[in-house]
Order: sequence, then C-alpha cells, then structure tokens
Amino acid sequence: MNRMLRVAPLLAIAIALSACGFHLRRNAALPPAMSRVHLVVTGSSELQRKLSRALENAKVDVEDEPGPGIAELHVPVASFGTQSLTQGGYVRITEYAVRMHTEFNLTAGDGTILVPHQSIDMQHEYSYDSTDTVGNASEVQQLQSSLVEDTVQAIMFRLEAAGRHPQVVPAPASTTGKS
Repeated sequence: MNRMLRVAPLLAIAIALSACGFHLRRNAALPPAMSRVHLVVTGSSELQRKLSRALENAKVDVEDEPGPGIAELHVPVASFGTQSLTQGGYVRITEYAVRMHTEFNLTAGDGTILVPHQSIDMQHEYSYDSTDTVGNASEVQQLQSSLVEDTVQAIMFRLEAAGRHPQVVPAPASTTGKS
C-alpha cells in the first residue's frame, strides 16, 4: 500500500504530461542533402559557433571546406543594431531595442537551391539606466547572445521545414559562351 502511494503521484504526472501534448524535443529533420554541410557565416563568430553546434546536434557533418556532395549554408549578413524607443524627461532615452538582422540560403552539393535567400529579423527591448552604464553594456551583450540563440533556432526551424516540404529550385544555368 505504501508503494502505491509513492507511485500514484508519478503516474498522475505522466498522465497529465501525455494529455497536454508534451513531447521531448527531437533532432531537426533536415533535408537529406544536408548530411554534409559547409557553413559560411559573415559578421558573427558567435552565430557561426552556435549554428555549427546546432547542425552537429542534428547529426549533420559540418565540413571545414566546400567540395562535391557538400551542401553550403551561406549566411552573408548577420548584424546587430540598436534603436531608442522612448525618452524620459530632459530628453533622456529610457528604452532601447537591440535588433539582429540575418540573411541565409542553402545550396545542395550539386548547386540546387534547397532554401532560397531568406531574412530573419529579431529584437529584444530593454530599459536603459543612465546611472549604470556598465550594467547596460552587459545587458546588451546578454541580449545579443539571446538574439543569436533565437536566430539559430529560427534558421533550424526553416531548414527543418525545407526538409519536410522540399521546394527544389534548379541550379542556375552555366554560361559557357556557346550559342
């Protein structure tokens, strides 16, 4: 009887979790052409590091060099910006938004475009305290790191969507000069 009293709460939690639709997160189901990927990121080494880690967690071999049969995930733009949102008395800024703009595309090893050029824009807002400039700088760094993580997740979701619903665009025709 004592054992039943200990097991009953665990059973109730298991039933509640299954009833609410809770599922453990699984690896992203990326396009089959992405089994090997060369990653090219311009503008953010943190984005490259975290995106590489996310791809490896999804069972993708991230290659150091491009080559035949190796897909290329190209991120030509990854930039941050700030914007003042509100002003207090004596024209002091009291709220800022930190923004991250990222663009990417995915090409298969044979040149076929798997994910055409796309943009992702993320933003976090924060209150500015003019008396704590050191704290404000560290808060901006934390927000930028959070934006990078959100951007990596958004890219992975879009790559997974491309794996589930392929829209293959043929490779651009080569121009050899023949008529």
